[in-house]
Amino acid sequence: MSETSPTRSSGTDFIPPSSSPAPASAAPAAVPAQPSVGRAELPASGAINHADQLARIEDKTARIEDKYARSEALLSRVEEKVESSSARMNDAARQADLSSLRSEVRTLSDRVGRLPGTGALVLTAIITAVLTVALMVAVQRLNLDRMLPHSLSGQGQTNSANPASNPPASNP
Repeated sequence: MSETSPTRSSGTDFIPPSSSPAPASAAPAAVPAQPSVGRAELPASGAINHADQLARIEDKTARIEDKYARSEALLSRVEEKVESSSARMNDAARQADLSSLRSEVRTLSDRVGRLPGTGALVLTAIITAVLTVALMVAVQRLNLDRMLPHSLSGQGQTNSANPASNPPASNP
C-alpha cells in the first residue's frame, strides 16, 4: 500500500470545517508589528479548533484501521477458499487419473480374459503329442523314412565315417 499524506495541497478538503463557527463579533487577531520567523500566532479559539480536528483525525484513523482489519480478514478468507479450491482441483485431477487407470486395467483384464485357459493349453499339448507320435509311426510303417531329412531319419551321425554305405536321401 502506498502511504498518503494526511493533508492535501489545498488543506481545506481533508479536514472538515469546525462544527462551532467562530463568533462573528470577535475581531480578527491583530497582526504583530514584527513577524516572528517560523511561528504563527493563533487565537485562543484556534487551540480548541485544533483539538477538535485532532479528535476527528483520530476517529478517521480508527475507521481506517477498522476497514484495514476487515480487509485483512476478507483476504484471509479468500486465501482459505483458494487453498480449498486448489485442494479440490488436485483431488479432481487424481480422480481423473484414477478413472483413466481404471479403464486401462479393465481393458487389460478383458484381453487377458480372452486368452485360452490352462485346460485348453493342456488339451492342445496332449493332442499335439499324440498326433506327433501317430504321424511318426505312420511314416515308419509306410517306409517314408527316406523322405525325412538325414538328421531326422533315425540314423545318427556315427555312421558318417563310411559315406558310400549311407547315401543321402534325395527329395523328389
